[in-house]
Amino acid sequence: MTDILKTECLELLKDQHARGGIDRRSFLTGLALLGVAPALASRVARAAENELIVTNWGGDAIAAFRTAMTDGYGEKEGLTVKINGSGPSRGAMKAQFESGAVSWDVCDADPGATKSLGAAGMIEPIDYTVVDRTKVQPGFAYEFSVANYFLSYVIAYDATKFGDNPPKSWADFWNVEKYPGKRSLYKWMSGCMEAALLADGVPVDALYPLDEERAIRKLNEIKPHIVSFWDSGAESQQLMRDGEASMALMWHTRANLVEQDTGGGVSWTYAQGILAPSGWAVIKGNPAGSRRAMDFIRYCQDPALQVDLLRALGCGPSNPLAHDLVPPDLRRLDCSSKENMAVQVLMDMDWYAASGDAALDRYLAMTAS
Repeated sequence: MTDILKTECLELLKDQHARGGIDRRSFLTGLALLGVAPALASRVARAAENELIVTNWGGDAIAAFRTAMTDGYGEKEGLTVKINGSGPSRGAMKAQFESGAVSWDVCDADPGATKSLGAAGMIEPIDYTVVDRTKVQPGFAYEFSVANYFLSYVIAYDATKFGDNPPKSWADFWNVEKYPGKRSLYKWMSGCMEAALLADGVPVDALYPLDEERAIRKLNEIKPHIVSFWDSGAESQQLMRDGEASMALMWHTRANLVEQDTGGGVSWTYAQGILAPSGWAVIKGNPAGSRRAMDFIRYCQDPALQVDLLRALGCGPSNPLAHDLVPPDLRRLDCSSKENMAVQVLMDMDWYAASGDAALDRYLAMTAS
């Protein structure tokens, strides 16, 4: 191998490791195959040890997490903290564990998914000797994840068409005669079965356990009007921003960004919103080690940082002490405040842990048929 080719291969190898594309073991094996001097390999390995990889759902969330949390932690601890925005879905976390090539240290993940993966031995239990249970809203400090923020699945709508009489329920979302135009729903089901059942008249206090067959029937009614089942927050924003959909089930954080981008051309409502926690979770075998990951989670419990994340992306704080720090101009975005929770439905994460996988299979079969 020529020196030039070796140099190019080394740079590619280092870049892949930095991006989280390969794990540390593969990285060091590559160094050995390239014949890199042991001293250099050792220095590079030590540099790789001095980093933390946090994964979230991409798009605007990358810059928001940097501003609110990861940059500050990296500076405080003398670490390089990187964000991977590819999305820590249940399947992605499971694949990392089973491959033995875990490259993510802390995942911004769905607590229902992490509960089922944790029961299968793939997720570290949260170390509550490091993470503070008292800094989490009661009921949301789980065994295998801890709430890091709240988000709501809400109705976003074209305010240029429906601003004088906006939708006020999921029944309105399904009413394409009164509110004509294409719709968009989430590809990965969360919130969608609840929306369908609420549209079909199921009372809030009888929502769980979800009647899957009834939900699928109702979803099939709206399916001819679905322009796309969005896969990422960025895609949901684009569909509404570009006018491809006149209504969408969206995360309230992304709906708010579209409202800003369009100068109010798109708006949204908490009416019958489905409020859900996201949770910090750690896959077993994470490169930086469990202790480092837990320390990062502890750092992110600071109420002021959670208000910073609310300001940057609109995520509702998980630390109850943060609500008193929210300035008046941000209170609409605080989905987990007492006032905003009052008009929403709380997602049952125990149902998702027990039944979510099978329900998702049925949901995906519906979207593909």
